[in-house]
Amino acid sequence: MSKPLSTQPSGKHGPVNTGPGQDSETMTTNQGAPVTDTDHSLKAGERGPTLLQDHHLREKIMHFDHERIPERVVHARGAGAHGVFISYGNAAELCAADFLQPGRETRVFVRFSTVVGSRGSMDTARDTRGFATKFYTSEGVFDLVGNNMPVFFIQDGVKFPDVVHAVKPHPDLEIPQAQSAHDTFWDFVSLHTPAQAHTMWNMSDRGIPRSYRMMEGFGVHTFRMTSATGRSSLVKFHWKPRLGVHSLTWEEAQLTAGADPDYHRRDLAEAIDAGQFPEWELGVQIFTDDGTAVFEGIDLLDPTKFVPEELAPVQVLGKMVLNRNPENYFAQTEQVAFHPGHLVPGIDVSDDPLLQARLFSYLDTQLTRLGGPNFSQIPINRPVAPVNDLFRDGFHQHNVPEGIAPYKPNSLDGGCPFMTQLGEGGHPPLDFPQQVPESKKERREPASFSDHFSQARLFYRSLTPTEQLHVQRAYTFELGKCTEPAVLERQVQCLAEIDVDLAKGVATALGLPVPQSQQQVADATVSPALSQLGKTWPVDGRKVALFVDGADSRTVSTIVEELKERNLTPLLISPTHGEAAPGISIDRSYLTARSIEADAVVLLGALPVAPGIRVSLDAKAGAVPTDRTQTDPRVLLFLKETYRHSKAILCVGEESQQALTDAGISLNAPGVDSVDARSLAEKARELLSAHRVWERFI
Repeated sequence: MSKPLSTQPSGKHGPVNTGPGQDSETMTTNQGAPVTDTDHSLKAGERGPTLLQDHHLREKIMHFDHERIPERVVHARGAGAHGVFISYGNAAELCAADFLQPGRETRVFVRFSTVVGSRGSMDTARDTRGFATKFYTSEGVFDLVGNNMPVFFIQDGVKFPDVVHAVKPHPDLEIPQAQSAHDTFWDFVSLHTPAQAHTMWNMSDRGIPRSYRMMEGFGVHTFRMTSATGRSSLVKFHWKPRLGVHSLTWEEAQLTAGADPDYHRRDLAEAIDAGQFPEWELGVQIFTDDGTAVFEGIDLLDPTKFVPEELAPVQVLGKMVLNRNPENYFAQTEQVAFHPGHLVPGIDVSDDPLLQARLFSYLDTQLTRLGGPNFSQIPINRPVAPVNDLFRDGFHQHNVPEGIAPYKPNSLDGGCPFMTQLGEGGHPPLDFPQQVPESKKERREPASFSDHFSQARLFYRSLTPTEQLHVQRAYTFELGKCTEPAVLERQVQCLAEIDVDLAKGVATALGLPVPQSQQQVADATVSPALSQLGKTWPVDGRKVALFVDGADSRTVSTIVEELKERNLTPLLISPTHGEAAPGISIDRSYLTARSIEADAVVLLGALPVAPGIRVSLDAKAGAVPTDRTQTDPRVLLFLKETYRHSKAILCVGEESQQALTDAGISLNAPGVDSVDARSLAEKARELLSAHRVWERFI
């Protein structure tokens, strides 16, 4: 008799609704019958034909043939993690939702994703990132389905198929994959100018985040929160990462796409496994619900607009900690189904026309992806709150409903289920009784939706010169991949309406005439909160590459321990694998190491030289000319990339400095320093707290 391998697992903050797993030590069919051989089909004799009656063969092949489901049309490439949300208990006057009340801890599952690419695409493509959070609250599931940018390409959901068709690979050759650098995308956004604001965010460093752990999240739309007394407020959701908002350089993102296409997924999983749990604070910008849905001249129902934090500060409501990786990618990260209409009492939608369309689309897509209307019964989607919905049957019905009267009203089941009591002693209404003004049916938009450039200008002019240069180069790269002159000219003209210097830089790089602005675009006060630079942040989980060949084991042990004490992750590199010190293994050889993995580099001792390569050195005054061997080219490549990507480089001991000389790197350059072993860890922490040494290339 087989014994169970595991029982229903229990997470750090309560039971995990994973459902039954593989609970037999011996192999069985999917009906539980024992299997004695899964290596050979049942045949008529040793060399005879395979018999159709081999039920194990038929069952095994049948399941294999059908174990793929359709991937998401967008957000196909994803990574997930379990965690907990802890309320600060300060939302009583704002929202009646139970998970925001004092002392509440709510289990969550988060899925991060790219938008454009397929499931097999690379993590580091320039793209918008999805940031979707499922709260398993006592009042039902609440899904906060957002992005890492607060604005979107379109204002009305009817345009969603258009923008996705434009940004997806060209239909004739199915290229390029996971990229917006092609004609159809820029043809669309240069014609559909509401997309210019989101495109500006995408061309900034926000389009290539360093890590999911270092990425902001936004609800994009305006939502409504209702207090227990029925007072309504309009809000915009924000996720603020504890580690700050940081990005890759463009070259780094491209190198990573080839060297480690799973870079973001791996980074998230390794941080959680190492106990460096990612954290975000959930906050809201709050606006008076006066019936206009306008704040400081900004239309709150326009999803291409955001509200600067200087005008409406973010009030934090709680903290989310991701503390456990998925047990199975398909069962959880792939099958999780989010929907912006999954709401709880105290939170409601607004009249944003893009949000309104999403309320239909997210439900509709599950019918194909997850095989029918019962997707909420899949363990990762299952609420922890009791359910009695009167729904019956359908594909993949796993529940066994009781009673004989699945309708209301009924007397045969004693009138059960009963309606929830509202008002005092009960729940606030799920649907806020919003006053709808007298109107007529028409296909139009408000006049405020016609401003397509001022917020793109606000964003660009709020960036530092370094960040603005990155934006110019991003536009130049993307448009440089286009082949249609009319598309280039039209998009550069759009840039002229945003900022003349931006348009000039891009046009000059593309060899195009510099256009002049043709519209009167209002200037807006800049928002310093939009810049990623100029601040310092915790360094938890940042990787420090240590070239340890030639260093004594005691020094290596001390430095490794001191880096870990500061929550930094050492990455030991040597010509070959083995041990750098007793119990401390080499992580990468020169063959497997690449600079993209590390946030800083440390050279310990004299690095090995490359066999057969000799460099003649000019004689100093009064000295005899000598020859010496040069540092291994793989080390030089690592150092040169690290320097170009504005990362810190530290040397311990004079003998380690020769590698920098060979790489053409000056010890006087910003972020390059020679330190002793005792001060190394603290110096590394100091430099990494600012993420990059951007002043290296002013």
